[in-house]
Amino acid sequence: MKVLFVSLGCDKNLVDSEHMLGDLIDNGFSICDDEAEADIIVVNTCSFIADAMEESIQTIIDLGAYKENGHLKGLIVTGCLAQRFTDEILEDLPEVDAIIGTNSYDELVAAINKVLEDNSTKPVIKKDLVGLPRDGRRVLTTGGHYAYLKIAEGCNKRCTYCAIPYIRGNYRSVPMEQILAEAKELAKGGVKELILVAQETTVYGIDIYGEKSLTKLLKELCKIEEIEWIRILYAYPEEITDELINCMASEPKVCHYIDMPIQHCNDDILRLMGRKTNKSDIMDIAKRLRAAMPDISLRTTLICGFPGETEQMHEELLQFIKDMSFDRLGAFTYSREDGTVAAAMENQVDEELKAKWLDEVMLCQKDISLANNEKYIGRTLKVFIEGKLPEDGVFIGRTYRDTPSVDGFIFVNSDTELVSGQYVDVLVTGYDEYDLIGDAKL
Repeated sequence: MKVLFVSLGCDKNLVDSEHMLGDLIDNGFSICDDEAEADIIVVNTCSFIADAMEESIQTIIDLGAYKENGHLKGLIVTGCLAQRFTDEILEDLPEVDAIIGTNSYDELVAAINKVLEDNSTKPVIKKDLVGLPRDGRRVLTTGGHYAYLKIAEGCNKRCTYCAIPYIRGNYRSVPMEQILAEAKELAKGGVKELILVAQETTVYGIDIYGEKSLTKLLKELCKIEEIEWIRILYAYPEEITDELINCMASEPKVCHYIDMPIQHCNDDILRLMGRKTNKSDIMDIAKRLRAAMPDISLRTTLICGFPGETEQMHEELLQFIKDMSFDRLGAFTYSREDGTVAAAMENQVDEELKAKWLDEVMLCQKDISLANNEKYIGRTLKVFIEGKLPEDGVFIGRTYRDTPSVDGFIFVNSDTELVSGQYVDVLVTGYDEYDLIGDAKL
């Protein structure tokens, strides 16, 4: 039986998808990339914001058409949309044959078998949001040289705009021995960069060890000989300790890079968001990180147009972005999510104004990014090669400053053929707003 697998949304969702792919292959299914040839299609959905939800729904509708135009015998929906809107999917998307919740992805094969045996019934498998799905083999979809390592599930923060705790449950750390075993297996398969992900990485271990244990985990991961880079994403600023900073500064394999979503800088907006920091706190943690690691690359994420935000608050944010000079910055407009506290707040911001503010934020960051990139001219950086652009005759790589898919690249000129997964020293010779250009030093 041929299975087409579509993974939408974040890198944490991608890790779930890779485990599901492993289960499928272990149970005799083959993976294909042609919708018209697929016997089964699995869509691992996202519903974090409205745009992601619309993409998930449209993908389901488009692929459901292959019941008429292909070999499709079953369409399975998993992930966040499946967990959050089960009844709506059953009512409004008749092409869906089975629904699997976020904590039940290890039941995918069982659900497919039920559909193939009797497609007149629609299995709905949604375990309680406690514990973790059974651990199984992973099939990497990232090229084999880097991998996301999910160290926890769920979240306890309850930010007023976010539905994730209701979709994914409370924070549940993956036991350290399980993470290390997975990391060693990945390294044995050729992975050289581990990217640590969770809804929040900085409180790893608090639920099972009684204390924050990210530093201990990092030190153990650094002992894996084949691993060269370890990168930290989704670090909440209020949970970044001096112990973690010292570990990042002293362990050579831990990239001087941290993704620290702050969402805004105005104290009133942060309070309405249910965030645990204020403007002064954010500035302080950034100062401490930069003091310990002057070359650190700080990435953050912002929300534009949260309920109650005014033009004055938006101008404050623009000035804050200039003052902080973040190396990497992403932003999105506030999405009014059913069931969240913020959805019921007064003073909702007009969609056009949200979009205008988003454009202004990204334009502001564009100038900062250009200025930051200029500072690397003449410097030699270690670069992780990811591929080649044959038509341009250059290789594509990433520096320690670059997370796949969300940050920039460095375009590398080399007279010697380079291969994906190779680390090369590169002299930076040029730049634009988001990317660098350089010459390999071989």
